[in-house]
Amino acid sequence: MPTKRAAAVAAAGALCLLTAACGGPSHDGRSEAAPPSPASGGGYPVTLTNCGMTETFDKAPSRVVVMNGASVAEVSTLLALGLGDRIVANEQTYGMSEVAGRAEAIKDLPTGGVTLNDAYDVPREAMIGLRPDLVLSDSAYGFDAKNGFATRQQLRDVHADSYISPQGCDQDGSKMTVEDSYTLLRDMGRIFDVGERADAVIAASRKRIAAVRQKVGNTGKPKVMVVFSNMVMGSNAFSSVAAHGIYNDILAKAGGANAFASATPNSFADLSKEQVAAADVDALVVISYNDPHATAYAQQILKEFPQWPAARKHACTVLSDSMYLGPDNDVAVDRIARMLHPDRFPGASASPWRRSS
Repeated sequence: MPTKRAAAVAAAGALCLLTAACGGPSHDGRSEAAPPSPASGGGYPVTLTNCGMTETFDKAPSRVVVMNGASVAEVSTLLALGLGDRIVANEQTYGMSEVAGRAEAIKDLPTGGVTLNDAYDVPREAMIGLRPDLVLSDSAYGFDAKNGFATRQQLRDVHADSYISPQGCDQDGSKMTVEDSYTLLRDMGRIFDVGERADAVIAASRKRIAAVRQKVGNTGKPKVMVVFSNMVMGSNAFSSVAAHGIYNDILAKAGGANAFASATPNSFADLSKEQVAAADVDALVVISYNDPHATAYAQQILKEFPQWPAARKHACTVLSDSMYLGPDNDVAVDRIARMLHPDRFPGASASPWRRSS
């Protein structure tokens, strides 16, 4: 996903099948998990091999630092498992969420009083001063000494374990899928001895996605543009267009396809206005990362490309954390499927993309 470091200080959903405009994100009724009861310790020691490093846990971590990386995957996963009380410093936030109470819960977490570095993350000295017993990063970047961060070995020297989230070892999210979200949940479940809770979250997600896929069936595959709102990552007018990764897996499960998957083999495409205008876009998904103006941005795009089927039908949605690695990908699958194939869901109008039999 776009990161603050990749964007070099980038500028900072309700379904949009309305006749006027895109709406902002809304909640699906899900609430945060309650803190788990004290672990019995029966699951320890737990040993994980993570990005070439073996970490052994003799007990559940109690002083967790969550690094930024422009992610909310790690902090959202901990909150979904009822582990917010283990966090002593969290630097992740999206500013909004599809899960009721999530954004507020993240805002209420301690930040450790850290002065962040130029990469908007926790520098080495501050990290050591926080006395963590576990540090979470979305990629290996967060443990790179060249960037002023504490390395995994330096953390080990002060008795702190570390963990890099799935697909973060080589900092390439182009192959990320929803299964990686489940891996993150499962690993945190093992580390904190709340495996049953992690399994329950995964099972509920799989069940919801399976129900969506069953409803969508063999309908057509509308072409969807996925773009981060007001995010600058390259030199062109549209530099934060998702091309590969978990976004495509979510679209596929919702019965859609990425309109710009062929533009690049990388996670994101850096496209000119002319390239975007030439594409057939049936629907628009705007991802809001700390941007209160995401809905206006979506409206602006539809107005700019009136020739798109998406513009003519006002087919767009604004989402946030559910579109990225984390515990709530099923929310995004459901929202997008209802936008793309409303005839397959009760009370919706007929879909313009239904495949004829």
